[in-house]
Amino acid sequence: MRNITVSVDKETHRMARILAAEAGTSVSSSTLECLKIIAESRTSDERFERLRRLQDEVLEAMRVRGGGLRSADRLPRAALYDRGALGRERETHSRRDALR
Repeated sequence: MRNITVSVDKETHRMARILAAEAGTSVSSSTLECLKIIAESRTSDERFERLRRLQDEVLEAMRVRGGGLRSADRLPRAALYDRGALGRERETHSRRDALR
């Protein structure tokens, strides 16, 4: 853990000590918690901005391409539902049930 030295005026120090005592902790622990909250908030804000930029890029790419999904983008039904694999799975379960 790293140490940080902070200078505050008398009134701020007094209030910080009172608040820490009421919370059953120290000024140092209270300050650490405050700094963690600030750091996490910033990280969350940065993540939100990164996702917003990604969304904007995707929407712009869709506009350039000429809209949303095209029929050419659709998968054929057979690719969506591998009926052969599903049928084989059902046969396996039926055989197991018959053996029981």
